[in-house]
Amino acid sequence: MTKIKVRFAPSPTGYMHIGNTRTALFNWLWAKKMGGEFMLRIDDTDFARSKKEYEDSLRESLVWLGLEWSSEARQSARFDRYKQATEKLISEGRIYACYETPEELEFKRKRALSKGLPPIYDRQALNYTADDLLKFEKEGRKPHYRFKLESGIISWHDEIRGEVKYNADNLSDPIIIREDGSYLYHLPSVIDDVDFSITHILRGEDHVTNTASQIQMFEALGGKTPVFAHLPLLTGKEGKLSKRLGSLGVRELKAEGIENMAISSYLAKLGTSEEIRSFYSLDELAQTLDFSKIGHAQPKFDIDDLRHFNTKHIHNMPFEAIQNRINVEKSFWNNVKANLNTANDVKIWDKICNGEITPIIENKSLTDLAADLLPHTDFDDQTFNLWLNELKEKSGLKGKDLFHPIRLALTGEISGPELKTLLPLIGYSKAFSRLKGQKA
Repeated sequence: MTKIKVRFAPSPTGYMHIGNTRTALFNWLWAKKMGGEFMLRIDDTDFARSKKEYEDSLRESLVWLGLEWSSEARQSARFDRYKQATEKLISEGRIYACYETPEELEFKRKRALSKGLPPIYDRQALNYTADDLLKFEKEGRKPHYRFKLESGIISWHDEIRGEVKYNADNLSDPIIIREDGSYLYHLPSVIDDVDFSITHILRGEDHVTNTASQIQMFEALGGKTPVFAHLPLLTGKEGKLSKRLGSLGVRELKAEGIENMAISSYLAKLGTSEEIRSFYSLDELAQTLDFSKIGHAQPKFDIDDLRHFNTKHIHNMPFEAIQNRINVEKSFWNNVKANLNTANDVKIWDKICNGEITPIIENKSLTDLAADLLPHTDFDDQTFNLWLNELKEKSGLKGKDLFHPIRLALTGEISGPELKTLLPLIGYSKAFSRLKGQKA
């Protein structure tokens, strides 16, 4: 049985956004579930826009998400291979030179549309005469190159979309090399997929038409056509593609305190028939991946939903999922996690309970009385209520007038975990000093 091998092929022309994060995630999960390989391919053929800082950030984001790769390649290092394959296809008549200017091509497109015809290239370049070529040379025109599609139906079984068919006669021969000699995405990607034995290609549904053309490229190169799965594209909550989605990236989410497994859990189940719930292990999440449960409608991504989900994710997070990142005991984590907005907030409550704070005294007579009534025995989960009932009785206060000054004195905060939970964590000595207005 052939071993599964997938690839994530980003262009380092910007920071990693939520859309390509989702693509990377599905590729990694599929490889993990099937016992296969996950490859990173840097598509850096656009020299003008590719930047090292984008690539570095992209790699950091993948590692932070846990989507580590077993091999990698860089397209800018493979131009000799692309040239070799291109020359072979030119000699076989599958790639041909064209000399139309962008303006001439746009005129042809509009003319076809005005006649109710599909706006596809008319292959005029296949009928150039020697005089035509001499004329183009004198004008200083540089050719661009197209891949010639063969007539007929192009079909494949898509793991998400089901049976997909295209009539090649209704498709334009794709441009594969620009006038300046630089390659577009189409052919180098196929050459790489053949050379690196990619078995499955998971990508966005905006590539479906590309897939039709690329299937013929796989065949022309003598390579085995991979299995395809095209994911519906994310939209904003308003139901259309949004610039915000293009700019929202892993860096921003991480800086905001969104957990990596919250992002993966949310993206893996968004747009599926399954409940969006928390997973705390990518391995566990991978075993639940099921293409048949992915809907065909474009899922709506809402950053506020993710934030809300992240909060619940933290509140349910087992200590084992975070123990390597925090320096507190399991019991402490379990006691305070329900009041955290981000996992790093545990450090705030660790300092409040175990460090030194300056108490805020709002009602000195009340906090002095509270200190005097504080039991000298070891505190447990019953201590606070017993203490508070006695304090209530002797002070004559209740509700906010009672609770608020006590919380400010003990924690210096106006809200947080229940005081009955915090009091045993703070302990008698610190609690007594703080109630007396002393730094402790």
